[in-house]
Amino acid sequence: MAVYTQVSDEALSAFLAEYDLGDALSFKGIAEGVENSNYYLETEKGRFILTLFEKRVNAAELPYFIGLKQHLAAKGYPCPQPVMARDGEALRTLEGRPAVIVTFLEGLSPRRPNVRQCRELGVGLARMHLALEDFAMVRENSLGPKAWAPMWQGRSEAADALQPGLAATVDAALARIRSARAFSGSLPRGTIHADLFPDNAFFLGDRFSGAIDFYFACTDALAYDVAVCLNAWAFDEGNAADASRLEYNFSKGSALLAGYQSVRLLTEDELAALPALCLGAAMRFFLTRFVDWTSTPAGALVRPKNPLEYAARLAFHLRMESAEGYGA
Repeated sequence: MAVYTQVSDEALSAFLAEYDLGDALSFKGIAEGVENSNYYLETEKGRFILTLFEKRVNAAELPYFIGLKQHLAAKGYPCPQPVMARDGEALRTLEGRPAVIVTFLEGLSPRRPNVRQCRELGVGLARMHLALEDFAMVRENSLGPKAWAPMWQGRSEAADALQPGLAATVDAALARIRSARAFSGSLPRGTIHADLFPDNAFFLGDRFSGAIDFYFACTDALAYDVAVCLNAWAFDEGNAADASRLEYNFSKGSALLAGYQSVRLLTEDELAALPALCLGAAMRFFLTRFVDWTSTPAGALVRPKNPLEYAARLAFHLRMESAEGYGA
């Protein structure tokens, strides 16, 4: 979440007039994240999140994201539900941007997830995968393996300026990914979240209370979603002042995998592919963070995330040879 587009009082008032939500009581930008413009909105009818879509989100794909959340809500899975305007449509336009209001989800995002929360997250991820088994809409992963080499092209010099030797690490990781069977399309596939970081998961204490921010959801290997979560949840800062010094927390990784497999067992092929999938997931987030780090607009209310955190993950995954190393 972030704020790129400012919303005037007049525009907000006109926008809300199309809903049965009453007048705005509170409205403020949310700075976390790097993708869309998000606002906390409280009206006479309750609390909501208002999102204006920017950057990587294709407006033509927004009905997919809205339909996905409606499907999950119908299955009883905890996630924000799109709010319909008086005309029965959820998607509208605000300040020249596609926009949607969704319901507010109770809970807090863990800043430093503990082992119990990692297990709960694994359970929640597997439940999501099962709830989406019969979701009929399909969306290609626009930030999947086909996108990584083009994103990296021409950036070697900038990478080495950020950290000496970084370009060689990225080149080695891309070579490993190209040769891996994990990305051949043979693994079990379905609808995945693809961005279930701690700031996109809510907890009440140690209990998983829901997931938000489905705007990278797509059709891909289910185990790739597990790999994204291992990258996001199972690494601890070795030195807070140095983003390149991260340590894999075996207990957290093992708990996440155990939680997932308590609901949906990973196949032998998925387990064998886990190191390559984790490397690929780290590559995806390294590259998008690296691009954001060097090109985020100066006036945006946003904190670009340090790509070196994922450079360290790339180096770790290059050393891994089996799922056992992740706690499977």
